[in-house]
Amino acid sequence: MSINSAMLSGVSGLITNSSALAAISDNIANVNTTAYKRNQVNFANVVTAQAVKGRYSAGGVQAVTRQFISQQGLIQSATSPTDLGISGDGFFVVATKGGALTANDERVFTRSGSFSVDADGYLVNDAKLYLQGWPVQNDGTFNTNPSDLNMMQSINVKNLGAAVRATGNIVVNANLNKSLVADPAKNTSYTTPGMMADWALNQDPATGVQPDFTFEMNVIDSVGATHKVAVAFIKDDATPNKWKAEMYAVPATDIDDGTTNGLIASGDVMFTADGQLDLTHADTTLFGPTATLNLGASGTAGTPRWADSLGVQASDIALDWSKVTQYASPSTLNSANSDGANVGNVVGVEVSEDGVVSAIFDNSEVRQIAKIGLASFANPDGLAAVSGNAYRATIPSGEFVIKQPGIGGAGEIAAGTLEASTVDLSAEFTGLITTQKAYSASSKIITTADQMLEELINIKR
Repeated sequence: MSINSAMLSGVSGLITNSSALAAISDNIANVNTTAYKRNQVNFANVVTAQAVKGRYSAGGVQAVTRQFISQQGLIQSATSPTDLGISGDGFFVVATKGGALTANDERVFTRSGSFSVDADGYLVNDAKLYLQGWPVQNDGTFNTNPSDLNMMQSINVKNLGAAVRATGNIVVNANLNKSLVADPAKNTSYTTPGMMADWALNQDPATGVQPDFTFEMNVIDSVGATHKVAVAFIKDDATPNKWKAEMYAVPATDIDDGTTNGLIASGDVMFTADGQLDLTHADTTLFGPTATLNLGASGTAGTPRWADSLGVQASDIALDWSKVTQYASPSTLNSANSDGANVGNVVGVEVSEDGVVSAIFDNSEVRQIAKIGLASFANPDGLAAVSGNAYRATIPSGEFVIKQPGIGGAGEIAAGTLEASTVDLSAEFTGLITTQKAYSASSKIITTADQMLEELINIKR
């Protein structure tokens, strides 16, 4: 009966407009939700078969929900370095728990990058979803498997222990005084390597030869302890532009060299006529083009080595003397820059555009922890929404592929930013008005059909 179909059509109008109101309400409520993607309810008519020619039976309307997940929100500046926005395609891979994950633990996908460090050191967003990444390997690389989520782990930035880096390079910038008059007596008395070290140890010219110039360098061992290494020079009285040199530990007890003066190496140093270091004639141990400071591990055979009481690993330190000169000015050390770092603790976290998460230590060390992967889908709008502003894969969305940020069409990660909601308040309020009017109109269909049925019933009276 046409009147009944009209009433049912009015009911379908109430239902679909209620759904539209619910979607608009969600959109308005989430106008400030990070990376929220607006939903929209579209209307599709329902056509019923017309049983009798010349009569019409209303089919009504049905709601079709559309998600705009692929729509990019505005990238806005944030205050925390662990706030992460994705500029381009892709989703963060997250889990509902930290710690050791198994293949049975659910992973979902989100663009909500408001991550912070929780009490256990994990990066977790406002919805308590834990950020996943490929952990760094022992060789400093990442096993970036594009299809196996089990290769990813919850990123932890605190359970790293302390950071120590032994010295591996020293760059010296110094000048030896060309105008210095060599002392023949000093040259004559210098017969055995280690005599200058003896003088430095005892501060007594009677037990050693006093050098013309000495400077010290810092060396950090494998456990983060700092040691002093001195370099002493005597100008040769027989050969122009030539110096005798020794390198020794201060104090001497840091080194076992078979004697008591802490001698590490000794040799001759030559300069060219224009005051530059002559690497073709320089002693290969101390001042050659590939000069190295080699100290054996404690408790091993051979000398020189770290003292057995220190219990540290061997040190192989490259020495760069290219900035050492011999000019007619007072001997001076401008700088002796050594790398390495003493014991340090985590004080910060940084994330690069290519997704590498690094811990910053208070000793200026930076240690890579993990690399964030971004999940991409053939049809992102086909994803199914789950709580926490996240999504899970469906048949319409297609299978995920995990990509490295900035590679293969994946977006780049912008640290210190967040993606804004895609909700447009002006459009939502306009939709709110039209939905309200449509709902009222649908209710009028029901009341009108009710009145017509009442008239039909009254015919019998």
